[in-house]
Amino acid sequence: MKERFSESDEAPAGTVAHAPIITVWKASVPVKGVALVLHGGRANSFEPVRARHLSPARMVPFAQLIHRRGKGHGLEVWSLRNSVRGWNGQEMSPLQDARWALAAIQKRHPGIPVYLVGHSMGGLVALCVADDSQVGAVVSLAPWLSETTPADPVTGKRVLILHGDSDRWTSHRQSLRYAHRARALAASMHYVTVSNAGHFMVRKARLWHELTASFVLQSFAEDTGAAVPPDGTLPTRELLITDQPLSITV
Repeated sequence: MKERFSESDEAPAGTVAHAPIITVWKASVPVKGVALVLHGGRANSFEPVRARHLSPARMVPFAQLIHRRGKGHGLEVWSLRNSVRGWNGQEMSPLQDARWALAAIQKRHPGIPVYLVGHSMGGLVALCVADDSQVGAVVSLAPWLSETTPADPVTGKRVLILHGDSDRWTSHRQSLRYAHRARALAASMHYVTVSNAGHFMVRKARLWHELTASFVLQSFAEDTGAAVPPDGTLPTRELLITDQPLSITV
């Protein structure tokens, strides 16, 4: 069962040109946690995001898998469609949209943990808004990072970064540098190199999906005591138990 709502629903008619939209994939039992899924975009664009665009469409399989495995345990999935396609410099448009989504989660489900899953620009956004008190863990997929990306927001959070070593859109080297900078601050930091994989996570797609879902479900189970079956967290439990958490290759 799904629900959809927009920031424009809260504003007087005609006052919002382009507004973010949330699709809620509902849990089948009382909600104990929410996974918030964030898509990618462009450096600069005020064009509104459409459902047909590749960036939001690519995140649908992640939302579906997390929902399928978590709905019976109280994990709801919220998929955010940004108001516009670009980051847009000081506007930081998707950052504002994500803050609005987090406030909406808090309003509807006060006090429950939130798990962020973001790709590309959405991976940057996920790391930047991790300072929200609701956030328990972050999965950042092929994120768009730089030397200036702040590390402080992930303080005390569990973080998993996945990046393909054949990515030509965002830098896997910058992602690894970020992981090293943020490691001392995060509750846990794992960096996984996906060999021979590019930016859009098409090659080894199942691996991207499985690792993301299992990390979210494991974090959710640890935070809430939800009885997630062992196979739901198996990829994370097998891969991330290592004494070199920033040197994992799959």
